[in-house]
Amino acid sequence: MTASLNFPALHASHSAIWFAAPGKPAVRISKGEAIGRAAETPLIMLNAPLVAQRLGYPELSGLDLLELFAFVHPAQFMVPTPMGLARALKLPLPTLAPVPREGGGPSPEFSGLLGGGDVGRADANLFDPSTDRSNRNPSEMDPSLRGGSELGDDEGLQDSAIPALLHAATQALFATLENPAWHEREGAWSSLQALAKLRWPWAGAAAKHLKAPEKAERWLFSRLPEWEEQPPRAQPRQVSLSEDAVEAQLEGLTGTGAERREGQRQFARTAAHIFAPRERKSEPHMLLAEAGTGIGKTLGYLAPASLWSQAAGGTVWISTYTKALQRQLSRETERIYGNEAAFRKRVVIRKGRENYLCLLNLEDALQGGFQGRAAVLAQLVARWAAYSRDGDMIGGDLPGWLVTLFRRAGVTALTDRRGECVYAGCPHYRKCFIEHAARASQHADLVIANHALVMVNAARAREQQGRPTRIIFDEGHHLHDAADSMFAVALTGQETVEMRRWIMGPEGKSRGRRRGLAARLSDVASYDELGGRAIEAARIAAEALPGEGWLARIREGAASGEIELLLAAIRGTVYARDESGGEDAGYGLETELAELDGPLIAAALEAARAIDALHNPLVALGRRLEALIEDGPDWLDGPARARIEGALASLGWRIDLLAAWASLLGRIGGPADPDFVDWLALDRFEGREYDMGLHRRWLDPGKPLAEAVIKPSHGVLVTSATLKAGDDWTPALTRSGAVHLEKPPEMFEARSPFDYANQAEVLIVTDVRRGDMAALAGAYGRLIEAAGGGALGLFTAIRRLRSVHGRIADRLAQSGLPLYAQHVDPMETGTLVDIFRDDPRASLLGTDSLRDGVDVPGHSLRLVIMEGVPWPKPDILHRARKAAGGGTQYDDMIIRARLAQAFGRLIRRADDRGRFVMLSSAFPSRLLSAFPAGTPVRRVTLSEALQAVQSGVSAQPMSGARIDPVTGSGGETR
Repeated sequence: MTASLNFPALHASHSAIWFAAPGKPAVRISKGEAIGRAAETPLIMLNAPLVAQRLGYPELSGLDLLELFAFVHPAQFMVPTPMGLARALKLPLPTLAPVPREGGGPSPEFSGLLGGGDVGRADANLFDPSTDRSNRNPSEMDPSLRGGSELGDDEGLQDSAIPALLHAATQALFATLENPAWHEREGAWSSLQALAKLRWPWAGAAAKHLKAPEKAERWLFSRLPEWEEQPPRAQPRQVSLSEDAVEAQLEGLTGTGAERREGQRQFARTAAHIFAPRERKSEPHMLLAEAGTGIGKTLGYLAPASLWSQAAGGTVWISTYTKALQRQLSRETERIYGNEAAFRKRVVIRKGRENYLCLLNLEDALQGGFQGRAAVLAQLVARWAAYSRDGDMIGGDLPGWLVTLFRRAGVTALTDRRGECVYAGCPHYRKCFIEHAARASQHADLVIANHALVMVNAARAREQQGRPTRIIFDEGHHLHDAADSMFAVALTGQETVEMRRWIMGPEGKSRGRRRGLAARLSDVASYDELGGRAIEAARIAAEALPGEGWLARIREGAASGEIELLLAAIRGTVYARDESGGEDAGYGLETELAELDGPLIAAALEAARAIDALHNPLVALGRRLEALIEDGPDWLDGPARARIEGALASLGWRIDLLAAWASLLGRIGGPADPDFVDWLALDRFEGREYDMGLHRRWLDPGKPLAEAVIKPSHGVLVTSATLKAGDDWTPALTRSGAVHLEKPPEMFEARSPFDYANQAEVLIVTDVRRGDMAALAGAYGRLIEAAGGGALGLFTAIRRLRSVHGRIADRLAQSGLPLYAQHVDPMETGTLVDIFRDDPRASLLGTDSLRDGVDVPGHSLRLVIMEGVPWPKPDILHRARKAAGGGTQYDDMIIRARLAQAFGRLIRRADDRGRFVMLSSAFPSRLLSAFPAGTPVRRVTLSEALQAVQSGVSAQPMSGARIDPVTGSGGETR
């Protein structure tokens, strides 16, 4: 029997703080008293960093139920809220009595786990057990698709009931530790012993409920499966897909009897064209397809993709921009295969190396490399690693909230972010998550990746066999941005420090296995004279790169070495030329690479010599490594060969990077290259300098995209719900790189089937003055109240977001309307979206990443609010592209795309209803074509907007200026 609890519980919201001793009613207390109680005895709480923020006490610590949940149920999804915790543990909700006042009055009685009350209501109705859906297993629903709370649109928990729920959840988790059928038991006892030595707050209490195993537990690294070498895959067969076969495959995926969507069927038939045999080299079949929301484009392209893969024996790479779509695609592709084993074999999710747990880094952390809270995190990550599907730490099955509980301490050190893998030299090489994914993708039918990784694999593939040849770019409107980042060059302090570390290893008191190039290629350094010389020459040349403390030396005027002197000259030039007038005080500054003075040109010349001195020995080393692999000397055994092959891949892109740096430095003092935009920048955040250097971007990233990715392919599909700009295909042709192909692409459009005239409305509020923060915050607060929550607020500046949140969060909480915000709440974006999706009374404020990276169908999102027109930032890069792209038309194209993406968050399925509110009196009528045809658009006062939001979408239109989205004209309507 589970022992009784000895710990009080604490819950803090924006509206109140509630405290309850075990078995006692909750009482409302002040912040000061809460801090005092937390200092006296450990308190049970949920999400300690969030509670600490709401108490204004950053040093708060206690018994965080999220940590205990991560220990008991590693790799299990849970929304980190009281409601989410109750659902994950299959706990009914509490029945509430009247809410008490501190110092007297009626007290709430926790009447057992039998019922619940409605958020924001003074009276608490008894919970009807017949409507209780809280016992549903959250794993049965994909978190990216779940719309609204499983408890109903208006049901929830009053704050006063939450301490008792936290006690009940603790009991449930302790009971799981005692349960013989607990399937995550293996490894728990050993992990708990290690956590006890680290003084984990839960260790003592948990130890009372967890028995020692009868036989020794297997160590984590002995339990993980090993990958096996497989022969190279044969080239795919040349096949053409018939329309009938594609439609039959589509019907199999959608299910017999499913709604017949003509747009989806046409899309699937057209998408099949990219899989036809290519007629000429460098002339792939390319399709640009705009498929409106609700068409079902995911299954529309999965049907021909899966059919071709099965028929041809080849791999289709499906590329996304957001992790949410990767998760959705993983769920959708499960329909294609009959069982879990077949699905895992035929479908692989791939991400960059920096996303995966590095087992050697984890071993270092577990053996003393981490201290304090970071060491606790390492133990919990080890628990997760034993049960993880693929070891993906960023967007995989590692709970997104886990790392934020530890303020991200140590997280980056657990992944390979610096490209310092030792490959076959690692004792865990055959169990490596990264190697598992890479090898599995070579034999998979479908590889679900992101734009950046697909471009890397296409551009850096050493042979045709490793290059994606059939590619589907979903979220294709982001293809331009991804190519822009992929083919960019930055010679900055942080980049050069990383290069030095990769070559020389860590400096000072830095601890870890990253020992530099010589250690990773110890065989070559010892047995091969030419290779050893090249490694030593590279090490000496790398001393010219910035080392530890470089930023402080530059600020103090004590720069040392050619690159630091260049960075110091760049910093001085940027400050000298700054004309922001204080508007951007505290944030980044930049200036164009033109009319430079003599000292900066001289510093660039010396830096170029230093870069060249490093580039030459690395090139020589690369050639030597290739020769060793080809010659195969006696000392080159299997592991050594694998190490060298791995080092070659890592060495290759660093050689390319050094060449790009040299080219960029050669530009200084010389003529400009019309294909590029170059500038100097000083990066700051809230007044703190953190980097500086030279930057280069392609004026048109579509050029390298076409050459490196599209032309070598055989078939490419670029699709999105917002690919065009109105009725003009020109932006899609330009931003996808299609204009640089000899063979023009095919184009396809299927409009959304939604009835926007009756499901949505755009309201342009005309009386909120620009720059008036009080008025802006008031508008957000009143609109969210009118909607009863369910609002997504989008901002173009973090400062304004924080200001609005600070003004309205407490007020909304008093009405039972939770408010969350990026850059405010100590949670990563994915977790915030999960919470928002899960609670139909919650609202979420965010910036660009929420504009089109959020899929929240249903009642949880019924209002989108934008603070103003999302104008592009007028930086040097934008100015150059605007001049080349048609001036105002270029800006309008970008803004229309952003508005369409933001509006697209609102209506995700046929029964969605909602309003899109733009708080901008000067909204240009020419931009109205960004919204779907037929969508009502009105210019109204804030009062009229509040009435419209409160009345619901299905109500009759109220007075206001109705605007024609095409002509921009309109009149009064009633």
